This record gives sequence, C-alpha cells and structure tokens, in this order.
Amino acid sequence: MLTRAAVHRLLRPASTAFVPKILPLSFSARPRTMSSYAGESTLRPEPDKVLWDIADYVHNYKIDSSLAFETARLCLIDTIGCGLEGLRFPECTKLLGPVVEGTVVPNGTKVLGTNYQLDPIRGAFNIGTIIRWLDFNDCFLAAEWGHPSDNLGAILAVADHLARQGQSFTVHDLLEGMIKAHEIQGSLALLNSFNRVGLDHVVLVKVASTAVVSKLLGLSQDQTIDAVSQAWVDGQSLRTYRHAPNTGPRKSWAAGDACSRAVNLAMLVKKGEKGLPSVLTAKTWGFYDVLFKGKPFEFQIPYGSYVMENVLFKISYPAEFHAQTAVEAAHIVHAKLKEMGKTADDIKSVRIRTQEAAIRIIDKQGPLDNFADRDHAINYMVAYPMIFGELTSESYTDASAADPRIDTLRSKIHCVEDKRFSVDYHDPAKRSIGNALLVELNDGIVLDEVEVEYPVGHKRRRQEGTPLLINKFKRHISHHFDAAHQQKILDTVSDATSLVKMPVDKFNDLFVKP
Repeated sequence: MLTRAAVHRLLRPASTAFVPKILPLSFSARPRTMSSYAGESTLRPEPDKVLWDIADYVHNYKIDSSLAFETARLCLIDTIGCGLEGLRFPECTKLLGPVVEGTVVPNGTKVLGTNYQLDPIRGAFNIGTIIRWLDFNDCFLAAEWGHPSDNLGAILAVADHLARQGQSFTVHDLLEGMIKAHEIQGSLALLNSFNRVGLDHVVLVKVASTAVVSKLLGLSQDQTIDAVSQAWVDGQSLRTYRHAPNTGPRKSWAAGDACSRAVNLAMLVKKGEKGLPSVLTAKTWGFYDVLFKGKPFEFQIPYGSYVMENVLFKISYPAEFHAQTAVEAAHIVHAKLKEMGKTADDIKSVRIRTQEAAIRIIDKQGPLDNFADRDHAINYMVAYPMIFGELTSESYTDASAADPRIDTLRSKIHCVEDKRFSVDYHDPAKRSIGNALLVELNDGIVLDEVEVEYPVGHKRRRQEGTPLLINKFKRHISHHFDAAHQQKILDTVSDATSLVKMPVDKFNDLFVKP
C-alpha cells in the first residue's frame, strides 16, 4: 500500500524545479483591519515593595525585644534537639551526607549529630532535613501555617561555614537571624494562604532563608532584593506530597530542599547574578498572576519580632500542630477510661470539635500508607493515645500501625468544625488551636467533653511549657552523647549570657561527631 507521501511524489511534475505561482493581491484579499502591538517595555522598574521591605528589615531593623531573644534561645535549643532526634530514623539518615560519598569540604559546614563536613548548600539540605523530619519543631499558624525554625538549616549552615573561614559570627548572630527569618515567614503567612492555591509553605522558608543568609554572606541591601526576587521566581513546590492519596516522605525533606535552594540563590547573587525587580507584580509573568490568582500579598503587621515572641513549640507530642490539643485531650480520655476500668475497645464513637484548618489538612479517612500519612491524620493521632496512653515518634512506624485496634478506633472518629475555634485560630491576640473530644461508650455512657484550647507550647502556657521543653531537649541529646558531654551541652545552653557570645563554629562543635 502506498503511503500518502508516496502518492504525493507520484503526482508531482517530473521537473525538479518548482516555481510558485504569484497572484496579485486583490482588494478583497487585503486585511480589512490593522492592529498595532507596542511590544513589552524593556525599562526595568523599581523593585516590588514586598522585596524592598524584606531587605530593609533584614539590613536595618534592630531587634531590641528581650522576649524575642529569650524565645529564640529556647527555639535554637529545641530545633537542634529535633534534628538530633530525626537522626534516629534510617529513612532520614539515608538522605544525608555529600552528593558524592566521601567528599569533605575544608572549612565546610558541619552537620549536627554526624561527622559530615559539607559545602554550605548541601549542608543546608542536611541540617534542614533532620530538623524537619519528625514534624517536632516549632510552628506558626495563620492563614498559612509553617515551621519557622526550618530556616535554621540555612542560617546555621552558612554561619558555621563562614566562622570556619575565620569570619566573626556568634550565637547572638544566629538568634538574630532566626528572629528575622521567623518574622519574614510568619508575616507573609498571616493573611496570605499559599495552600489554598496549591503551593507548599516551604516557599516561605526559601524566601526568609534567602533574605537572612544574604546578609550573612555580606550582600548589600540591593543584592538582598535581587536574591529574594530569585527565591520568588524559583520553581515552587506543590502541596501534593502532604495530602492523600499522595502523602509521602518528601514532606519531611521539603524544608531542607528549600534551605539549600536559598543558600544557592544567595551565593549566585553574590557572584553577580541580577534580580527580577517586578517578579511579583509583572503582568502575566509575575508570581501574583501565575501562582496567586492575580491577588497581591496582604500584611497585618509591620516586620518586628511578633512571630518569634508568639511561636508555638511542639513539646509533648510529635504531632501536626492542628492536632496538638486533640492529642492532649485524648490522653485525658485515656486516663478517664482507665479510672473507669474501661479501654478504647469500649468506645462507640468519638466526635472531634476542631478548627476549619484541621479539617482541611489532617482529617483523613481510609488506609494510611506510611509514617508521613499517619503524623498528618488527626484520627490516628487521637486514636493512638486513647489506646496506648502515649504518642511518640515511634507511634507512626509501620510496626506500631500494624495493631488492628488503631484502624478500628479510627473508623469511629469524626470531625466537625467549631466556628469559634476557627475564628480564635486567626485572632492575632489569641492564636488558639482548640480541639474538644466527645466520647460515647458502647454501654450508652457519654463522657464529659474534654476541651483544650491552647497547647502547652503556646505563649499563654510558656511558663508551664519551658521546663518541659528543656526535658524534651535532654531526651533528644541523650541518644547521641555520653553523660559528661550531655552536661557540658546543658551548662552551655543554660547560661544565656555566655551563650550569645560563643562563636558559631564552637557552638556547633558541641553537637557533631568527631
């Protein structure tokens, strides 16, 4: 059978020369209308105000809040402890180290709890990943929630590297960088919901880390604007890996990836890479039009130290923060059942009164496939302590989840929104994360509803929570260091006056392996 191309060859004239027939343009064939296109203007505009404000804050704002610095000290201690705890899980450690095995970078970043010494970009990935792995570090909930201490992955990596090169960086510089990174990430999150347009909150880690490490690297204010613009134009992560049916371990290294991108972009600008001044506002091609449905960012408060002062610590449970108070209530229910001589097997139903955000993010039905699925499922996080009286990092493993009682109880749990909880969740004077459990037993008894409005890690419970936070840190370092070294670490971090003067590299050496 002849192909269409073969038929065309057969029908062509024998002559190889082809002369097109030119016809005069008739009046009717001429265009009836004419349009003009001016083209895109090549004039570079002034930087978007959002970029300018971030850079101005990083370079010029003086942090004078003693509360912010004291909270940052607790945050530094807690974040390092969370990173050390993450190292106990092989799924985390297999991702760490240099890209090429055996690579050691002179004067490079030393990675907490390991003997790795890496370039600051890879170091930021390593530190950021271990910090975030167990979802146990601090949290800030707003229109967009997130974990501002994720930024320490980039800040510590760069400061440690520069200190080992002979530059002067102290723990005070770390704390100031943390306060400013917290503030940038949290202020952007207060009124702007990135998850509602499908973007993951690690975009804010990338932006905040880029801004802070730009100053650490010695970039000017204008160069910091350029670097932050690069962070906004960079490819942004989708939230796919945080939600059923695609929940997976990438959510645990996404912040490490954002930290490494931040350091890379800042270093590129240091080498002369130009910025994109209207990266947010550019018509058609800017962030607002492409990724934010054409809506500009809104801001509730000017940059200061509000976010660090109001940050939420995860103290008692390694649970997604919208469920923290629900887990606390579940422990109370477990104790009540035990007092009555009953167990979770006697439960007929559990109603969780919660905030809208919790329903949208962690209310999951059906099988939970992996660790990352379970620590973001409110019915799992409530069922487990009702059965066992505890919730630890090991509670999410495949081995723990294999107990059939967990899924049996999960199937009896349902969520309803409490409008008051949703309103108070967004109230800047409260920032509560309320949950309430109403339990009915098989014999018809309905237990008194257990309501917990503020988790122990909340600012309103800081006095109660601080000793528990230190105990959490003690547990986390105990798995890695002998008793004498543990005491040396505790003495160092407890003396706030001496701690802030300590060189960053000497501080970091306390937590690395020889």
